[in-house]
Amino acid sequence: MTVQHARCAARTSDCTIVLYRSGKCLVQGSRAEDFVTFVLEPLVLQKVELGYEDILNPAAVQPHIGVDESGKGDFFGPLIIAAAYVDESLAKTMRAMNVRDSKRISSDDKALELGRELRRLLGRRWAVVKIGPAAYNRLYARLRNVNKILGWGHARAIENLLEVVPDCTQAVADQFGSEEQIRNALMKKGRRITLLQRHRAESDLAVAAASILAREAFLRGLKELQEKYETPLPKGASDAVQQAAVQLVRKAGPQVLLETAKCHFKTTDTVLRELNLSRADIGPEGQAISRPHAFKPKVGV
Repeated sequence: MTVQHARCAARTSDCTIVLYRSGKCLVQGSRAEDFVTFVLEPLVLQKVELGYEDILNPAAVQPHIGVDESGKGDFFGPLIIAAAYVDESLAKTMRAMNVRDSKRISSDDKALELGRELRRLLGRRWAVVKIGPAAYNRLYARLRNVNKILGWGHARAIENLLEVVPDCTQAVADQFGSEEQIRNALMKKGRRITLLQRHRAESDLAVAAASILAREAFLRGLKELQEKYETPLPKGASDAVQQAAVQLVRKAGPQVLLETAKCHFKTTDTVLRELNLSRADIGPEGQAISRPHAFKPKVGV
């Protein structure tokens, strides 16, 4: 496309981007916010400074709570759910700090540093629910569903933060499972707020702040376990994680997995097979296994 006085311009079905000779960049369309959040700022500018969020989504700086989790996909360590409060003043400071989704922070040291800075900035206006491996395995043995655990944890984080900001009327969370899983777990205070669940919710500044707080708490929880058992416990569920688990079980026995890992992961079976053990060796709370998603092929056309 050609635009007068523009250096270059591009158009998709839902977004128009024009870079003018003056240096001004105009982004319009239904996906403009996504382009700014996921392309322009992280890949071109490499920092958040334009304030497009206030223009494209004025509600982004209105007082609200964001909720996110960390550790869900990690074999070792706790599951953390964090909630953070944001208003217009806090949003301005957070943007100056370059607060963004923790998945876009590659350095653990940077995540820990940003988490500490956020806690200082927020004072008491944040909450963390930590579900250690032992408690997690008990919950999973009873509920047999990660999303139910997440729904409970999100609800508790919201309720705990509402003790500090009781006048807050809105919370934002990522979409997972059924929309009712958080709502049904909310108690008296939480049921008075408007809960918004959407995909890619970490583009919301409060959710991004919560994601950093959750990651910081996860990293600290993982470090505590490493110090307690005097062994490296890698993140994720890779081959390196499996070998670390094998060494840990050799050192401390199979039931140590209940205290350090999320035992419903298939990683548990891989580790036990390598040691000629079975789930019976880790006790009743280690028997639950992640259920595969059911696939029903279409019949006919």
